[in-house]
Amino acid sequence: MSSSQKFDNAVTRMLGVELPIVQAPMGWIARSPLASAVSNAGGLGIIETSSGELDVIREEIKKMRVLTDKPFGVNIAQAFVRDPDIVKFVIDQGIRFVTTSAGNPAVYTDQLKTGGLTVFHVVPSLGAALKAVGCGVDGLIVEGGEGGGFKNPNEVASMVLLPLVRSKVNVPIIAAGGFIDGSSMAAAFALGAEGIQLGTRMVSAAESPVHQNWKDAIVEARETDTVFLNRFNSPALRALRTKKTTRLEREPETNAMAELMNAMELYFGGDMEASIALTGQVAGRIDEVRPVADILADIRREFFEVIGTLGARYPS
Repeated sequence: MSSSQKFDNAVTRMLGVELPIVQAPMGWIARSPLASAVSNAGGLGIIETSSGELDVIREEIKKMRVLTDKPFGVNIAQAFVRDPDIVKFVIDQGIRFVTTSAGNPAVYTDQLKTGGLTVFHVVPSLGAALKAVGCGVDGLIVEGGEGGGFKNPNEVASMVLLPLVRSKVNVPIIAAGGFIDGSSMAAAFALGAEGIQLGTRMVSAAESPVHQNWKDAIVEARETDTVFLNRFNSPALRALRTKKTTRLEREPETNAMAELMNAMELYFGGDMEASIALTGQVAGRIDEVRPVADILADIRREFFEVIGTLGARYPS
């Protein structure tokens, strides 16, 4: 790769990373083995707090500093973290970058900024983006409805949401929901992003701690093999299609969140019917389990190939 093929934009500078690629903060999954692999490969690994297991998270952060000397961050999923001292907890761990999600950006942004942290807030709509910017966040993670995990019940696809938000705000944007490779990253940049977040691609990575059954199900999935649940019982969520989730899809009055009680049996026990496998539509584009370093290297290479090809094909 030539020296001209390096990323240098607001996201790489703010995060101190080589690649503007952030790993999504999946509960119980986004811990040191996966997050350190992402950081070591040039992206930004994220440690989750949505599990609520802060004593465990404290140890995971210590492990990160053994496994990598590269930058990493922490996510605060407000709807799932009940500790009122979560900001102090994060600051005490020496964290410099935080993503906040699943809640009101007015709650923690000022405290985090006062503590010297860089803050990006996850938003599913233009209204949420404008509110977050008004609260003083440094940047946004703009998340389309095709992504896996917890969602706004009124989902909007990245193709619509990303350029809309870009046209109304001036802060850096990381695009989430539907991004998996260099070509989709190039598309995100064309629509106004300066980075991407990877969720389902990271769940299926070799370093992901989830059971092989879940990884195999992602590899075998078609682009139509996810379901959108809880549209009338917020938070909504997108998950892999199984017998359980297909039943829930046909029972919109049933709150699917109750099915997450047995998450560990699915996540680490491999029983795909025990709970709900939060997974995005890009599962249909994943055809093998691969190491994180290979995934990120290919994204970088393909990104520059795509933009170079387009530049040559459509000269000014």
